[in-house]
Amino acid sequence: MSFTVRGAEPADAPALRELFLRSRRQTFVWQPAEAFALADFDAQTQDEQLWVALDDAARPIGFIALWAPERFIHHLYVDHAWAGRGVGRALLRALPGWPQTRFVLKCLSLNEGAQAFYRACGFTQAGSGGTGDSAYLLLASRADDAH
Repeated sequence: MSFTVRGAEPADAPALRELFLRSRRQTFVWQPAEAFALADFDAQTQDEQLWVALDDAARPIGFIALWAPERFIHHLYVDHAWAGRGVGRALLRALPGWPQTRFVLKCLSLNEGAQAFYRACGFTQAGSGGTGDSAYLLLASRADDAH
């Protein structure tokens, strides 16, 4: 199965809401499922640039959200069924200026799978913060690498 990446469109929002909700409930198992809601997608991606990965049937299988003023990757989610198939890397490559531009993101310390992914994509730790379940690593891409 192949996939494509393009800029997100308003018509993608319902499927992206579902993907966001499902992915967070599957990933952040230390949080109660009711801590996440469909409306979170709209609130957390407001005014951000979004790109979406689509399968052969044009169904969203992943997305990335960028807060452009700070080159901050706010969200990157891939449907668990598509994990390990290059979707996350393709979404990173969709970012304007990738790989020459330095991007930053926060990754929860408990999310070891995401940490491994970002490190494999050339991100390094640039700081940390938070406590307990909210502890995070600040990761930065190396702008000189060809990821």
